[in-house]
Amino acid sequence: MGQPVASRGRSATPTVGKAMLNKYARAFFTRVLTPFAAFLIRRGVSPDTVTLLGTAGVVAGALVFYPRGELFWGTIVITLFVFSDLVDGNMARQLGRSSRWGAFLDSTLDRVADSAVFGGFALWYAGGGDDNVLCAVSIFCLASGQVVSYTKARGESIGLPVAVNGLVERAERLVISLVAAGLAGLHKFGVPGIQYLLPVALWIVAVGSLVTLIQRVVTVRRESAEAEEAAAREQGTQEKQKKQKKQETQGSEAAK
Repeated sequence: MGQPVASRGRSATPTVGKAMLNKYARAFFTRVLTPFAAFLIRRGVSPDTVTLLGTAGVVAGALVFYPRGELFWGTIVITLFVFSDLVDGNMARQLGRSSRWGAFLDSTLDRVADSAVFGGFALWYAGGGDDNVLCAVSIFCLASGQVVSYTKARGESIGLPVAVNGLVERAERLVISLVAAGLAGLHKFGVPGIQYLLPVALWIVAVGSLVTLIQRVVTVRRESAEAEEAAAREQGTQEKQKKQKKQETQGSEAAK
């Protein structure tokens, strides 16, 4: 699911693993997983391999269990593979690696994992869940999440900072959805009424994603206008300096 920012050279975008663990829990699991990470390194396993396997596990958990309505077990499987987010980052730190390739791989596989999770929800509601509205909401969550990520990436690619966090970013989308799915899955174990948590969570994520998308579009529009105004002022200043220099040159030649 992606390695920590400092280890992989990626932008400061929280991964689902980091979002699901507070700083104290991360410190604990880092200590616990460090020997395992060192063992993998000795075996010649690369951080990229762990990243790929972690994403494969998340995709399998989402697309095998969720479409069958096994929300609890699907979330358990996904959560287990989320810990690869800590293992591969630990390995990268031990190896002292930080690369553009690692950042690219992390970001790309994050999108794959997100799609699998919300795609699994959509398949469930299109099938056994028998709710076309929630199927559509799940698809909207999937699509809006991709677009929200794209707006930031595209804005940064044209030189803008896109200085806005947004109401519901990737970490929030996944934590809200996965926690709700896991709890909703307890309905099969006899917990009454809890199955409604996932529909509520999906509506929250859908609305929050839409608000976040609007926030980022508005921010990019404002920053773009500011950048163009700054460029125009700079161009005007340069032209004024050139004109003054030309006048000074002409005055000097006339004096001769």
